[in-house]
Amino acid sequence: MALSADAEEDDDLDEVLGIEPRSRSGRRRGRAERAPSSDGREPVRRWRGSEDSEEPWDEVVEQGQKTGRREKPPVIWRARDSLYFEPLVALAIIVVLLVSLFAYTSNWPPVYVVESNSMQHGPGDHLGDLNAGDVVLAQKVGVSSIVPWVVGLTTGFQTYGSYGDVLIYAPNGSASVTPIVHRAIIYLQYDTRNGTYNATGLTASECGSGSPYVYSTPHTPGDCATTGLTSADTLNLWDVVGRTVTVSFSCPTTLGEHSGFLTEGDANPGPDQSCAALPLSSLVEPGWVIGVARGMLPWFGALKLLLDGNAQWVPTASWEYLGLSISGVIFAAAGIHVLLQRRRAERPRGRRRSDDEDEEEPPPRTPRASGAVRPWKAVAEPPEEAAEGPAPSSGRMSHEQRRRSHFTSSRENRPARRPDAEREPSEEDDRS
Repeated sequence: MALSADAEEDDDLDEVLGIEPRSRSGRRRGRAERAPSSDGREPVRRWRGSEDSEEPWDEVVEQGQKTGRREKPPVIWRARDSLYFEPLVALAIIVVLLVSLFAYTSNWPPVYVVESNSMQHGPGDHLGDLNAGDVVLAQKVGVSSIVPWVVGLTTGFQTYGSYGDVLIYAPNGSASVTPIVHRAIIYLQYDTRNGTYNATGLTASECGSGSPYVYSTPHTPGDCATTGLTSADTLNLWDVVGRTVTVSFSCPTTLGEHSGFLTEGDANPGPDQSCAALPLSSLVEPGWVIGVARGMLPWFGALKLLLDGNAQWVPTASWEYLGLSISGVIFAAAGIHVLLQRRRAERPRGRRRSDDEDEEEPPPRTPRASGAVRPWKAVAEPPEEAAEGPAPSSGRMSHEQRRRSHFTSSRENRPARRPDAEREPSEEDDRS
Protein backbone atom coordinates (compact mmCIF):
# COMPACT_ATOMS: atom_id res chain seq x y z
CA MET A 1 0.00 0.00 0.00
CA ALA A 2 1.44 3.38 -0.99
CA LEU A 3 2.04 6.07 1.59
CA SER A 4 -0.07 9.19 1.36
CA ALA A 5 1.36 12.59 0.49
CA ASP A 6 1.06 13.79 4.08
CA ALA A 7 2.93 10.74 5.35
CA GLU A 8 5.79 11.41 2.89
CA GLU A 9 5.98 14.99 4.07
CA ASP A 10 6.08 13.82 7.71
CA ASP A 11 8.99 11.51 6.89
CA ASP A 12 10.86 14.37 5.26
CA LEU A 13 10.21 16.55 8.31
CA ASP A 14 11.48 13.78 10.58
CA GLU A 15 14.74 13.77 8.64
CA VAL A 16 15.11 17.54 9.20
CA LEU A 17 14.46 17.17 12.92
CA GLY A 18 16.74 14.15 13.28
CA ILE A 19 13.87 11.84 14.39
CA GLU A 20 13.96 8.15 13.61
CA PRO A 21 12.03 7.68 10.32
CA ARG A 22 8.85 5.70 9.95
CA SER A 23 8.76 2.20 8.59
CA ARG A 24 6.68 1.30 5.57
CA SER A 25 3.93 0.09 7.86
CA GLY A 26 3.48 3.63 9.20
CA ARG A 27 5.16 3.26 12.58
CA ARG A 28 8.41 4.30 14.22
CA ARG A 29 10.79 1.87 15.83
CA GLY A 30 9.97 1.19 19.45
CA ARG A 31 6.35 2.35 19.15
CA ALA A 32 3.17 0.32 18.88
CA GLU A 33 1.52 0.16 15.51
CA ARG A 34 -1.29 2.61 15.08
CA ALA A 35 -4.79 1.12 14.79
CA PRO A 36 -6.28 1.54 11.31
CA SER A 37 -9.42 3.58 10.88
CA SER A 38 -12.87 2.12 10.23
CA ASP A 39 -12.51 2.42 6.44
CA GLY A 40 -9.19 0.56 6.41
CA ARG A 41 -7.06 3.57 5.66
CA GLU A 42 -4.12 4.55 7.84
CA PRO A 43 -4.89 7.56 10.06
CA VAL A 44 -3.06 10.72 9.07
CA ARG A 45 -0.88 12.24 11.75
CA ARG A 46 -1.78 15.78 12.64
CA TRP A 47 0.73 18.49 11.74
CA ARG A 48 2.42 20.07 14.72
CA GLY A 49 4.36 23.14 13.78
CA SER A 50 5.73 26.15 15.60
CA GLU A 51 2.21 27.37 16.32
CA ASP A 52 1.89 24.64 18.99
CA SER A 53 5.04 25.69 20.75
CA GLU A 54 6.25 28.93 22.26
CA GLU A 55 9.90 27.96 21.87
CA PRO A 56 11.97 29.30 18.97
CA TRP A 57 12.41 26.98 15.96
CA ASP A 58 16.07 26.32 16.74
CA GLU A 59 15.20 25.19 20.27
CA VAL A 60 12.43 22.94 18.94
CA VAL A 61 14.86 21.28 16.50
CA GLU A 62 17.49 20.84 19.21
CA GLN A 63 14.96 19.35 21.60
CA GLY A 64 13.62 17.03 18.91
CA GLN A 65 17.12 15.76 18.11
CA LYS A 66 17.78 14.97 21.77
CA THR A 67 14.47 13.41 22.81
CA GLY A 68 13.03 12.30 19.47
CA ARG A 69 9.76 14.07 20.27
CA ARG A 70 8.24 17.40 19.38
CA GLU A 71 6.41 18.62 22.50
CA LYS A 72 5.13 21.84 23.94
CA PRO A 73 7.26 23.37 26.70
CA PRO A 74 5.98 22.48 30.20
CA VAL A 75 3.75 25.07 31.85
CA ILE A 76 5.51 26.31 34.98
CA TRP A 77 3.28 27.58 37.80
CA ARG A 78 4.30 30.99 39.05
CA ALA A 79 3.63 32.13 42.61
CA ARG A 80 2.67 35.63 41.51
CA ASP A 81 -0.31 34.22 39.60
CA SER A 82 -1.90 33.00 42.83
CA LEU A 83 -4.65 34.97 44.59
CA TYR A 84 -2.78 34.55 47.87
CA PHE A 85 0.50 35.94 46.57
CA GLU A 86 0.12 39.55 47.75
CA PRO A 87 -1.31 38.69 51.22
CA LEU A 88 1.50 36.21 51.76
CA VAL A 89 4.11 38.78 50.71
CA ALA A 90 2.62 41.32 53.15
CA LEU A 91 2.65 38.70 55.93
CA ALA A 92 6.25 37.82 55.12
CA ILE A 93 7.28 41.49 55.34
CA ILE A 94 5.60 41.81 58.77
CA VAL A 95 7.31 38.66 60.04
CA VAL A 96 10.72 39.81 58.79
CA LEU A 97 10.17 43.25 60.39
CA LEU A 98 9.22 41.76 63.77
CA VAL A 99 12.15 39.35 63.71
CA SER A 100 14.52 42.21 62.86
CA LEU A 101 13.16 44.35 65.71
CA PHE A 102 13.51 41.47 68.14
CA ALA A 103 17.09 40.85 67.01
CA TYR A 104 17.91 44.54 67.54
CA THR A 105 16.22 45.04 70.92
CA SER A 106 16.59 41.51 72.40
CA ASN A 107 13.19 42.23 73.93
CA TRP A 108 9.61 41.10 73.43
CA PRO A 109 7.54 43.03 72.68
CA PRO A 110 10.21 45.21 71.08
CA VAL A 111 8.09 48.39 70.79
CA TYR A 112 5.99 50.51 73.18
CA VAL A 113 3.68 53.47 72.63
CA VAL A 114 4.02 56.75 74.56
CA GLU A 115 0.51 57.27 75.96
CA SER A 116 0.80 60.66 77.72
CA ASN A 117 2.46 64.04 77.28
CA SER A 118 4.85 63.61 80.23
CA MET A 119 7.88 63.60 77.92
CA GLN A 120 6.84 66.41 75.56
CA HIS A 121 8.93 69.56 75.36
CA GLY A 122 6.08 71.99 74.80
CA PRO A 123 2.44 71.88 73.73
CA GLY A 124 3.06 70.93 70.10
CA ASP A 125 4.76 68.08 68.29
CA HIS A 126 8.56 68.35 68.36
CA LEU A 127 10.24 65.95 65.98
CA GLY A 128 13.03 64.07 67.74
CA ASP A 129 11.39 64.28 71.18
CA LEU A 130 9.00 61.75 72.67
CA ASN A 131 5.43 62.91 72.08
CA ALA A 132 2.17 61.13 72.81
CA GLY A 133 1.53 58.66 70.01
CA ASP A 134 5.18 57.92 69.24
CA VAL A 135 6.45 54.33 69.10
CA VAL A 136 9.75 53.66 70.89
CA LEU A 137 12.07 50.65 70.66
CA ALA A 138 12.89 49.17 74.08
CA GLN A 139 16.41 47.77 73.84
CA LYS A 140 17.52 45.47 76.64
CA VAL A 141 20.89 46.58 78.04
CA GLY A 142 22.94 45.95 81.15
CA VAL A 143 22.60 48.24 84.17
CA SER A 144 26.17 49.49 83.69
CA SER A 145 25.24 50.72 80.18
CA ILE A 146 22.42 52.99 81.43
CA VAL A 147 23.49 56.66 81.49
CA PRO A 148 21.58 58.86 83.99
CA TRP A 149 21.09 62.59 83.48
CA VAL A 150 23.91 63.60 85.87
CA VAL A 151 26.42 61.43 83.98
CA GLY A 152 25.15 62.48 80.54
CA LEU A 153 25.53 66.12 81.54
CA THR A 154 29.23 65.54 82.16
CA THR A 155 29.91 63.35 79.12
CA GLY A 156 27.57 65.18 76.70
CA PHE A 157 25.39 62.10 76.04
CA GLN A 158 21.88 63.18 74.94
CA THR A 159 18.72 61.37 73.89
CA TYR A 160 15.30 62.79 72.96
CA GLY A 161 15.96 66.42 73.79
CA SER A 162 17.99 66.16 77.02
CA TYR A 163 20.90 64.38 78.73
CA GLY A 164 20.81 60.76 79.78
CA ASP A 165 18.81 57.67 78.85
CA VAL A 166 15.04 57.25 78.76
CA LEU A 167 13.89 54.08 80.56
CA ILE A 168 10.86 51.89 79.91
CA TYR A 169 10.18 50.26 83.28
CA ALA A 170 7.45 48.44 85.21
CA PRO A 171 6.26 50.59 88.17
CA ASN A 172 7.24 48.87 91.42
CA GLY A 173 8.14 45.83 89.32
CA SER A 174 4.48 45.01 88.58
CA ALA A 175 3.90 43.41 85.17
CA SER A 176 0.14 44.07 85.37
CA VAL A 177 0.57 47.87 85.28
CA THR A 178 1.20 49.90 82.12
CA PRO A 179 4.96 50.52 81.72
CA ILE A 180 6.26 54.06 82.20
CA VAL A 181 8.56 55.85 79.75
CA HIS A 182 10.62 58.41 81.76
CA ARG A 183 14.18 59.67 81.94
CA ALA A 184 16.76 58.34 84.42
CA ILE A 185 18.02 61.27 86.54
CA ILE A 186 20.46 59.75 89.05
CA TYR A 187 21.27 56.40 90.60
CA LEU A 188 20.86 56.33 94.42
CA GLN A 189 22.59 53.53 96.29
CA TYR A 190 20.97 52.47 99.57
CA ASP A 191 23.17 51.46 102.51
CA THR A 192 21.29 48.81 104.47
CA ARG A 193 23.64 49.06 107.46
CA ASN A 194 22.63 52.56 108.55
CA GLY A 195 19.68 53.35 106.27
CA THR A 196 21.42 56.12 104.30
CA TYR A 197 21.74 56.90 100.61
CA ASN A 198 24.73 57.62 98.39
CA ALA A 199 24.30 59.80 95.28
CA THR A 200 26.67 58.35 92.69
CA GLY A 201 27.92 60.20 89.63
CA LEU A 202 28.41 63.56 91.37
CA THR A 203 31.74 65.27 92.00
CA ALA A 204 32.70 68.18 94.22
CA SER A 205 33.59 70.35 91.22
CA GLU A 206 29.94 70.30 90.16
CA CYS A 207 28.61 71.42 93.53
CA GLY A 208 27.28 74.93 94.06
CA SER A 209 24.19 76.99 94.71
CA GLY A 210 22.05 77.31 91.62
CA SER A 211 22.86 77.09 87.90
CA PRO A 212 25.39 76.68 86.25
CA TYR A 213 26.28 74.21 89.01
CA VAL A 214 24.87 70.73 88.96
CA TYR A 215 23.77 70.02 92.54
CA SER A 216 23.86 70.94 96.20
CA THR A 217 22.99 69.16 99.46
CA PRO A 218 22.03 71.83 102.04
CA HIS A 219 22.90 71.36 105.72
CA THR A 220 25.72 68.94 104.90
CA PRO A 221 29.44 69.61 105.19
CA GLY A 222 30.17 72.24 102.56
CA ASP A 223 26.63 71.74 101.25
CA CYS A 224 28.17 69.24 98.86
CA ALA A 225 28.04 65.84 100.59
CA THR A 226 27.09 62.92 98.32
CA THR A 227 27.31 59.99 100.77
CA GLY A 228 25.57 59.15 104.01
CA LEU A 229 22.50 61.22 103.19
CA THR A 230 19.87 60.77 105.91
CA SER A 231 16.18 61.53 106.22
CA ALA A 232 17.07 65.10 107.29
CA ASP A 233 18.88 65.85 104.03
CA THR A 234 17.75 66.91 100.57
CA LEU A 235 19.40 66.83 97.18
CA ASN A 236 18.88 69.68 94.72
CA LEU A 237 19.65 69.12 91.04
CA TRP A 238 19.77 72.36 89.05
CA ASP A 239 18.46 72.94 85.53
CA VAL A 240 17.18 69.44 84.79
CA VAL A 241 15.33 70.03 81.48
CA GLY A 242 14.94 73.69 82.49
CA ARG A 243 13.85 73.29 86.16
CA THR A 244 15.10 72.20 89.61
CA VAL A 245 14.59 68.65 90.83
CA THR A 246 14.48 68.23 94.63
CA VAL A 247 14.96 64.81 96.18
CA SER A 248 13.83 64.47 99.81
CA PHE A 249 15.17 61.57 101.88
CA SER A 250 12.62 62.20 104.63
CA CYS A 251 10.22 59.59 103.18
CA PRO A 252 12.25 56.40 102.79
CA THR A 253 9.11 54.37 102.18
CA THR A 254 8.49 56.41 99.03
CA LEU A 255 12.02 55.82 97.82
CA GLY A 256 11.61 52.17 98.71
CA GLU A 257 14.61 51.66 101.01
CA HIS A 258 16.55 50.03 98.22
CA SER A 259 18.93 51.09 95.46
CA GLY A 260 17.63 52.23 92.10
CA PHE A 261 17.21 55.00 89.55
CA LEU A 262 15.43 58.25 90.27
CA THR A 263 13.22 58.91 87.22
CA GLU A 264 11.17 61.82 85.97
CA GLY A 265 9.18 62.85 82.90
CA ASP A 266 10.64 65.82 81.02
CA ALA A 267 7.32 67.69 81.29
CA ASN A 268 6.49 66.71 84.92
CA PRO A 269 7.06 69.13 87.83
CA GLY A 270 8.75 66.49 90.02
CA PRO A 271 10.27 63.03 90.03
CA ASP A 272 8.27 59.82 90.01
CA GLN A 273 9.47 59.17 93.62
CA SER A 274 8.25 62.52 94.97
CA CYS A 275 7.19 62.77 98.60
CA ALA A 276 4.94 65.78 97.96
CA ALA A 277 2.67 64.04 95.45
CA LEU A 278 1.39 60.56 94.80
CA PRO A 279 4.49 58.64 93.71
CA LEU A 280 4.33 56.66 90.48
CA SER A 281 6.92 54.20 91.70
CA SER A 282 9.72 53.77 94.20
CA LEU A 283 13.34 53.86 93.06
CA VAL A 284 13.55 51.81 89.86
CA GLU A 285 15.59 48.69 90.47
CA PRO A 286 17.64 47.37 87.55
CA GLY A 287 15.42 44.28 87.35
CA TRP A 288 12.35 46.46 86.75
CA VAL A 289 13.85 48.07 83.66
CA ILE A 290 12.22 46.61 80.54
CA GLY A 291 14.56 48.42 78.19
CA VAL A 292 16.14 51.68 77.16
CA ALA A 293 14.61 53.83 74.40
CA ARG A 294 16.86 53.29 71.38
CA GLY A 295 14.99 54.48 68.33
CA MET A 296 11.45 55.63 67.60
CA LEU A 297 8.72 55.74 64.95
CA PRO A 298 6.79 59.00 65.29
CA TRP A 299 2.98 59.39 65.08
CA PHE A 300 1.98 55.84 64.15
CA GLY A 301 1.25 54.86 67.75
CA ALA A 302 -1.60 57.39 67.71
CA LEU A 303 -3.70 54.82 65.81
CA LYS A 304 -3.49 52.44 68.78
CA LEU A 305 -4.38 55.20 71.22
CA LEU A 306 -7.35 56.14 69.04
CA LEU A 307 -8.64 52.57 69.10
CA ASP A 308 -8.16 52.41 72.88
CA GLY A 309 -9.98 55.74 73.38
CA ASN A 310 -6.87 57.32 74.95
CA ALA A 311 -5.81 59.76 72.24
CA GLN A 312 -6.57 63.02 74.08
CA TRP A 313 -2.86 63.77 74.60
CA VAL A 314 -1.84 63.35 70.96
CA PRO A 315 -0.85 66.77 69.53
CA THR A 316 -2.83 68.11 66.58
CA ALA A 317 0.30 68.33 64.46
CA SER A 318 0.90 64.60 65.01
CA TRP A 319 -2.40 63.76 63.29
CA GLU A 320 -1.46 65.95 60.34
CA TYR A 321 1.97 64.33 60.01
CA LEU A 322 0.40 60.88 60.37
CA GLY A 323 -2.06 61.57 57.53
CA LEU A 324 0.73 62.79 55.27
CA SER A 325 2.87 59.74 56.10
CA ILE A 326 0.06 57.25 55.36
CA SER A 327 -0.73 59.02 52.08
CA GLY A 328 2.94 58.89 51.09
CA VAL A 329 3.11 55.15 51.84
CA ILE A 330 -0.02 54.46 49.75
CA PHE A 331 1.23 56.51 46.78
CA ALA A 332 4.66 54.86 46.98
CA ALA A 333 3.11 51.39 46.98
CA ALA A 334 0.87 52.28 44.03
CA GLY A 335 3.85 53.68 42.11
CA ILE A 336 5.89 50.53 42.69
CA HIS A 337 2.94 48.41 41.53
CA VAL A 338 2.51 50.42 38.32
CA LEU A 339 6.26 50.30 37.64
CA LEU A 340 6.37 46.52 38.03
CA GLN A 341 3.35 46.09 35.76
CA ARG A 342 4.95 48.27 33.09
CA ARG A 343 8.21 46.36 33.23
CA ARG A 344 6.31 43.10 33.00
CA ALA A 345 4.41 44.34 29.95
CA GLU A 346 7.69 45.28 28.24
CA ARG A 347 8.91 41.69 28.34
CA PRO A 348 8.20 39.50 25.27
CA ARG A 349 5.94 37.09 27.17
CA GLY A 350 4.04 39.96 28.78
CA ARG A 351 3.52 41.72 25.43
CA ARG A 352 2.32 38.52 23.80
CA ARG A 353 -0.16 37.88 26.59
CA SER A 354 -1.48 41.45 26.46
CA ASP A 355 -1.96 41.23 22.69
CA ASP A 356 -3.77 37.92 23.01
CA GLU A 357 -6.15 39.36 25.58
CA ASP A 358 -7.04 42.25 23.25
CA GLU A 359 -7.83 39.97 20.32
CA GLU A 360 -11.26 38.48 19.94
CA GLU A 361 -11.68 34.84 20.82
CA PRO A 362 -11.59 32.73 17.61
CA PRO A 363 -14.66 30.64 16.77
CA PRO A 364 -14.54 27.02 17.94
CA ARG A 365 -13.24 24.47 15.46
CA THR A 366 -15.57 21.89 14.02
CA PRO A 367 -14.30 18.38 14.88
CA ARG A 368 -13.52 16.15 11.89
CA ALA A 369 -14.92 12.72 11.50
CA SER A 370 -12.76 9.75 12.40
CA GLY A 371 -10.39 8.86 9.58
CA ALA A 372 -11.03 12.10 7.69
CA VAL A 373 -8.04 13.48 5.78
CA ARG A 374 -7.27 17.15 5.81
CA PRO A 375 -7.21 18.54 2.27
CA TRP A 376 -3.85 19.49 0.86
CA LYS A 377 -3.07 23.18 0.91
CA ALA A 378 -0.68 24.40 -1.68
CA VAL A 379 2.31 26.23 -0.37
CA ALA A 380 2.97 29.52 -2.05
CA GLU A 381 6.31 30.01 -3.64
CA PRO A 382 8.66 31.85 -1.29
CA PRO A 383 9.70 35.36 -2.26
CA GLU A 384 13.05 35.88 -3.83
CA GLU A 385 14.60 37.49 -0.76
CA ALA A 386 13.44 34.55 1.41
CA ALA A 387 14.63 31.94 -1.12
CA GLU A 388 18.09 33.44 -1.14
CA GLY A 389 18.64 32.13 2.40
CA PRO A 390 19.19 33.78 5.72
CA ALA A 391 21.01 37.06 6.05
CA PRO A 392 24.76 36.71 6.58
CA SER A 393 24.50 38.56 9.92
CA SER A 394 22.07 36.11 11.50
CA GLY A 395 23.76 32.85 10.51
CA ARG A 396 20.50 30.89 11.00
CA MET A 397 17.37 30.29 8.95
CA SER A 398 14.07 31.28 10.42
CA HIS A 399 11.31 28.75 10.94
CA GLU A 400 9.28 30.03 7.98
CA GLN A 401 12.34 29.85 5.67
CA ARG A 402 13.10 26.27 6.76
CA ARG A 403 9.51 25.15 6.23
CA ARG A 404 9.22 26.75 2.80
CA SER A 405 12.61 25.45 1.69
CA HIS A 406 11.72 21.91 2.81
CA PHE A 407 8.33 21.72 1.08
CA THR A 408 9.63 23.45 -2.03
CA SER A 409 12.41 20.91 -2.41
CA SER A 410 9.94 18.07 -1.79
CA ARG A 411 7.62 19.26 -4.50
CA GLU A 412 10.44 19.74 -7.00
CA ASN A 413 11.78 16.19 -6.51
CA ARG A 414 8.35 14.53 -6.55
CA PRO A 415 7.00 13.51 -10.00
CA ALA A 416 3.81 15.12 -11.14
CA ARG A 417 0.67 13.21 -10.20
CA ARG A 418 -1.89 12.45 -12.90
CA PRO A 419 -5.60 11.93 -12.43
CA ASP A 420 -6.71 8.40 -11.70
CA ALA A 421 -8.47 8.18 -15.08
CA GLU A 422 -5.25 8.82 -17.01
CA ARG A 423 -2.89 6.92 -14.71
CA GLU A 424 -1.84 3.45 -15.76
CA PRO A 425 -2.49 0.67 -13.25
CA SER A 426 0.60 -0.37 -11.29
CA GLU A 427 1.60 -3.61 -9.65
CA GLU A 428 0.75 -2.25 -6.23
CA ASP A 429 -2.80 -1.47 -7.39
CA ASP A 430 -3.18 -5.02 -8.68
CA ARG A 431 -2.08 -6.41 -5.31
CA SER A 432 -4.48 -4.16 -3.45
